[in-house]
Amino acid sequence: MSAKRLIPEKELKACYGLLFADFPDVVTVRQLQTMLGISRHAAYDLLGEGEIGALKLGNAYKIPKINVIRYLLTNAHGAGFAGQDLQSES
Repeated sequence: MSAKRLIPEKELKACYGLLFADFPDVVTVRQLQTMLGISRHAAYDLLGEGEIGALKLGNAYKIPKINVIRYLLTNAHGAGFAGQDLQSES
């Protein structure tokens, strides 16, 4: 597994206003699938392995949207996804 980078709070806040604006602050597994374009099985793998932080209430996951964004930024490959581009917009 590759080393994960730390996401500065300022960058995280900037991304929150840009990414997944049409989704609520807390999403379901189905919404997570749509956001990431992944299968149900892959979504449950990410949640079960703790890659994306979530709260499990009964048999349902409640996933803060900020955790999905943090996951994307932490695991992004290539500089164009975050970092320089967002900082230049400030």
